[in-house]
Amino acid sequence: MLDDERALRLFLHLANSLNFGRTSLDCHVSPATLTRTVQRLEARVGHRLFDRGPHGVALTAEGQRFRAYAGRAVELWRDYREEQPEPAGLSGRLTVFATVTACQALLPGLLGPFRSAHPQVGFDLRTGDAAAALARLDEGEVDVAVAGVPPRLPTTLVSRTVTTTELVFVTARDRPDPTLTGPFVLPQRGLVREAADRWFRAAGRVPEVAATPDGHEALLTLVALGCGTGVVPRLVLESSGTAERLATVPAEPAPPLFPVGVCVRRADLRRPLVAALWSLTGEEHRRGAADAS
Repeated sequence: MLDDERALRLFLHLANSLNFGRTSLDCHVSPATLTRTVQRLEARVGHRLFDRGPHGVALTAEGQRFRAYAGRAVELWRDYREEQPEPAGLSGRLTVFATVTACQALLPGLLGPFRSAHPQVGFDLRTGDAAAALARLDEGEVDVAVAGVPPRLPTTLVSRTVTTTELVFVTARDRPDPTLTGPFVLPQRGLVREAADRWFRAAGRVPEVAATPDGHEALLTLVALGCGTGVVPRLVLESSGTAERLATVPAEPAPPLFPVGVCVRRADLRRPLVAALWSLTGEEHRRGAADAS
């Protein structure tokens, strides 16, 4: 039912938005994934669910019928999950996605209290490109993602900010002219790239881009080699093995703070393991805010 539920939720969002681009953006899935999901549903139903024409997207008569079914199916699944008895002691496994930096700098503090409270629960830890974190979560590949939080989350996800970090411009320490003149090494995609693009637009600048690597560590390596000036979260810079070879470059105005949060699927808050982790991260967050004040 879990895969079916995700497909039904994507269908229901599209049935309301009638816009493939909007649903793809809100639900953090690629247009190709969304199209394939609709095609699979149509193949299983045996009818077209949407008409796609020059004037936009519209539900077919069969699509209207299927929307009623999908809504009931998702609601029944939710009710079933809510009625499951709470186990006396939690056990099982949680799959967590985080970047290498988050694994080193954040996960011990985030997952330590949960591990102490529920020692029978194991973790599968996956790392990779930060830009893919929320998509992997929304597509059901992982249960929890520790990642940068966009200004607008898809409606299927919820997040809790656990820290904020500056975005900083960095260059090779021995570069003769450490200014923001370029060329620049920018992330290929993701929230940091979007923040950098907004900063350049606000400054009225079109950057000369020398390279667009996939990950932050690759970006810092190219910067250390003198390929250009990069932009990364300070948390990444301070955790990097190349930090000693790099220097920050003052920027005016400074890029905005970059929030990092624990993210889960909204529907999964009814799962005992996810609910317990969410509750404990909330307690740690409140305790940290009290200590800071």
